[in-house]
Amino acid sequence: MRLLIALAVVAPLIAQEPQPNPPHREHPAPKNLKLLKPDEVMPTMHAFRIALGEKCSFCHVDGDFASDANPHKEIARKMIVLARDINAKFPDGKTHVTCYTCHRGNEHPATAPPEGDAAK
Repeated sequence: MRLLIALAVVAPLIAQEPQPNPPHREHPAPKNLKLLKPDEVMPTMHAFRIALGEKCSFCHVDGDFASDANPHKEIARKMIVLARDINAKFPDGKTHVTCYTCHRGNEHPATAPPEGDAAK
């Protein structure tokens, strides 16, 4: 009898349709864009995060991504221009240089090989 009561209680729960995933958190529309198009913002920000090994707050003011108060944001803009200028010099129109090319997951790019890494 207990088993029948347990099944009567559990069966409707199992038979329910799965609940849809909660809506994906939408990012507010980008503001204060000086170099990027709106559809370039998120892919570029993800690339920056990987290339520099930093979080968004490294360049952005928490809660106000449009703010220019953090000086790293202007440095990032200069680096976008630098990479664009380098890539524009290649005749094939492909992207050859990105932030990761130099930064490799570090805030500061390596300007020399690591100590003890002799040329072979």
